[in-house]
Amino acid sequence: MTAAQDQAQCHAPSVATMRAAAAWFLDQRTLPRHENLRLWSADLTAFLEHLIHETGLLAAGLPPYDVPGRVAMVCVDEARLRLSMPEAAGLNGETQRVRCLARSVVALCDHYDTLTGARMCLACDKPLDDGRPVVPYETEGPSGGAKASGRIHAACVGTGRPRR
Repeated sequence: MTAAQDQAQCHAPSVATMRAAAAWFLDQRTLPRHENLRLWSADLTAFLEHLIHETGLLAAGLPPYDVPGRVAMVCVDEARLRLSMPEAAGLNGETQRVRCLARSVVALCDHYDTLTGARMCLACDKPLDDGRPVVPYETEGPSGGAKASGRIHAACVGTGRPRR
């Protein structure tokens, strides 16, 4: 690892921060200004480069038959493809390209959490191991009765829609 890579890793935001920033960008319903979009593109690109590296290392250390590891590597490959996409023409096109980067950041954050064993609240997206009481959460998903399950903080019950 070079000194520049080592320094970049020391200053990389947390996975929760990267996920929150990408989710915030995806929640926006208006087009950003060109300069703001360039800044978002730079930030999300840096997040992806960091997450691709870290998630790739975690997945590479797993046996070839490990399903979460293989799925994470597919997501890493997709993120690499998205990073190689050229800047799109026009504000709308470029916004869509940057939204793709943001979706990859969120997906890689989820894979990183899965591979490291981190458990997040489905409602507030904060770690479940912060000492607050947790409760099981299960609801019918949008696809033909499939169940979405996990855990949420007891204080998050009834506060909003879980992220999954």
